[in-house]
Amino acid sequence: MIASAQATAPSRAGFTPVWAAVRTRVGLVAFLLLLAGVGWWWTVREMDGMDGGPWTDLGTFAWFIGVWVVMMAAMMFPSVAPTVALYSRMTRSRSPALPILFTSGYLLTWAGVGALAFAVAVGGGSFTGDVLSWDRTGRWVAGATLIVAAVYELTPAKDVCLGKCRSPLGFLLGAWRDGPAGALGMGVRHGAWCVGCCWALMASLFALGVMSLVWMAVVAGVIAVEKLLPWRRVALYGTTALLGVLGVLLVATPGALPGLTIPGTGSMPRMSHMSNMEPTPTKQMPMSKMETPPAKQMPMSTSTPATSDPMSDMGKAKSGLGSSHMGP
Repeated sequence: MIASAQATAPSRAGFTPVWAAVRTRVGLVAFLLLLAGVGWWWTVREMDGMDGGPWTDLGTFAWFIGVWVVMMAAMMFPSVAPTVALYSRMTRSRSPALPILFTSGYLLTWAGVGALAFAVAVGGGSFTGDVLSWDRTGRWVAGATLIVAAVYELTPAKDVCLGKCRSPLGFLLGAWRDGPAGALGMGVRHGAWCVGCCWALMASLFALGVMSLVWMAVVAGVIAVEKLLPWRRVALYGTTALLGVLGVLLVATPGALPGLTIPGTGSMPRMSHMSNMEPTPTKQMPMSKMETPPAKQMPMSTSTPATSDPMSDMGKAKSGLGSSHMGP
């Protein structure tokens, strides 16, 4: 019990300077949370109906990177905001310029991760073909990805990287660089520690559906709990259990997972419309169908009166004349 208390004390003590900085930089933290909220709003609008389930098609590179960066801002800003506040306090300046550069460097690292993920997805798809399709091995690979992520939660590498994110004071003191370039570089380095901490969780997001708003919220919540909850071991073991259960269910009974789109069921469209393809013919009416049809032209036989036959009229006229000359 004494050993457990001693192990927990440093973890909780690491929060002291962080939360003190949050209290003195409330405006900065509120600004980052506002940006995260805008990111969520934009992501919800942009990705509505695009969840294709595990291993969703990523569309074009430019579109994916743009969406990915906004996703990272929405998912990561709430958990990184205390670190940015601590950095701002250590600069002894109220100017937002350096904290913004620090945050930009942080996002730059995650943009690089997105580019790498896109290259792996495209290269892997070209190499394996449809081997990783859901009906073949995709289901098993997705489940295995979640199991690997669960195991990684208990590794020393995860522990070290998470420690840098939960108690960033040591990192900031050891990596301190003055000026704008220093702020950008420190943000990049802190983002690298964050990638080391969260790469398995992001891989789990791809395995569950990277365009799923539900699983985005779940992964973002797990990241925030791991970084901000005072009880570090509780957060780690809880995340491990969650990932393990999701991995087993994904393989055994994927239909039991709420919010999971199973590929091929047609419940959600793929993102193929985001690729550089020409518009489908269904969206372009042929010229022959676009022409305005004639305005209800009746046939000639029905457009004239029934008594308009000249020969018939002449016959009736003669008959009338004859009857008028007939006497009693």
